[in-house]
Amino acid sequence: MADDWEDWQNDAIVADYFAMLTDDIAGRRYVKAEHNRDLRDVIGRSRGSVEFKYRNISAVLQGLGETWVTGYRPAFNLQGSLVDAVARWLARHPDWHRSVIGMASRPSSAVLREDSILWIGPPPTHSNRPPPAELEEMTAIARKYDVAERDARNRALGRAGEARVLAHERANLLAAGRNDLVERIRWVSDADGDGAGYDIRSFDPDGSDRLIEVKTTNGWERTPFHITSNELAIAEARRKDWRLVRLWHFAREPRAF
Repeated sequence: MADDWEDWQNDAIVADYFAMLTDDIAGRRYVKAEHNRDLRDVIGRSRGSVEFKYRNISAVLQGLGETWVTGYRPAFNLQGSLVDAVARWLARHPDWHRSVIGMASRPSSAVLREDSILWIGPPPTHSNRPPPAELEEMTAIARKYDVAERDARNRALGRAGEARVLAHERANLLAAGRNDLVERIRWVSDADGDGAGYDIRSFDPDGSDRLIEVKTTNGWERTPFHITSNELAIAEARRKDWRLVRLWHFAREPRAF
């Protein structure tokens, strides 16, 4: 196609997009129009073309289970070469995922405050899923780059998510007046490693066990995640007690179901 972007143009706009995204997550001021103008001078594309390509990059990041620039709503029907350009940028910046956790501001798990209680809502359903074509594109991207396996290997993200859920559990029991149970909560994966089949042993206000496995991603709520055979076995054996807390949008404002 005559309108296809060349690799060097894709690389340039992806680098510019991540510069905006870094400022966006860190809460630093930036001007999108200035980024657009300066980039046009380099790659020779129109303002509208650049704006739409920014939205295409948001769509790629959604498929990859990443966060994206506020205000650039994902736009689909992507060139495969753009997906490759985003993957190249991430490969060249292996510390990106760790830096996202550092940039994002959130309350410390050691601080027991009411605002440590997470927003927990219903899981996604068939009725509110994206249009089939969009979902197919995102699923294909997630499979190609195995985002579930990537997040499973990301110990910094996993630990940060577990710490956030630990703070929620403590705050929830404090709010229920069960200070005695707060003292008995155990961060199992931190103390004993990952073999238990759950990350946190907590309690319902009535004292019954909550064996919590935490799955954390920076992206949207439908990002695929990895679960082990041991976790599934414990879920079956302790069906009444085992819980999976799916933590998403972690780089921005963590939410869960």
